[in-house]
Amino acid sequence: MRPFKQHRGTVVALMNDNIDTDQIIPKQFLKRIERTGFGRFLFDEWRYLPGHQPNPAFPLNAKDRQGASILISGDNFGCGSSREHAPWALTDYGFDCIIAGSFADIFFSNCTKNRLLPIVLPLEQRQQLAALAGDVVVTINLVNQVIEADGDVYPFEINQKVKEKLVEGLDDITLTLTHEDVIRAYEQRVDERGTTNDDSYARN
Repeated sequence: MRPFKQHRGTVVALMNDNIDTDQIIPKQFLKRIERTGFGRFLFDEWRYLPGHQPNPAFPLNAKDRQGASILISGDNFGCGSSREHAPWALTDYGFDCIIAGSFADIFFSNCTKNRLLPIVLPLEQRQQLAALAGDVVVTINLVNQVIEADGDVYPFEINQKVKEKLVEGLDDITLTLTHEDVIRAYEQRVDERGTTNDDSYARN
């Protein structure tokens, strides 16, 4: 996973509360076996009219919001099922950061495993960011835990272990491999006791 230290991008706002994973990526698109390609189905039922024509009233379809990489939203973002497809769809679309009032716990965890930064901010600050013009560049500095936009600075809190994993680019596999020497030493001790490769021991 690439380290996440700082991101610069523009914003788009979808200020609904309780946006669930079924709305983020509808269930009919979950048959893909790859982790990529979900972006074109993001918010599909809101984003398109019948005939799969773009809905001009939906924020992501606004001309001045094309290429936005920071999503501003409401409370309890990512509630519902625990499907990891939701952050896959968001990142595949091009989002690097979601700023909301709160997040469902499992969705928050899935985001951090996929280099999608979830930030919690109060409503007033989210409204200020949502009101920015489409060409205003926002800087998110994870190392210093601040958002800078149009001359304003918005500090944010984040769990320090989550921050460390993102800043260092450590996914679960990479994090496990940092303990490779300890794991190898343990496996060697178990082998010496004859328990690892003894099928009869496993059956008993």
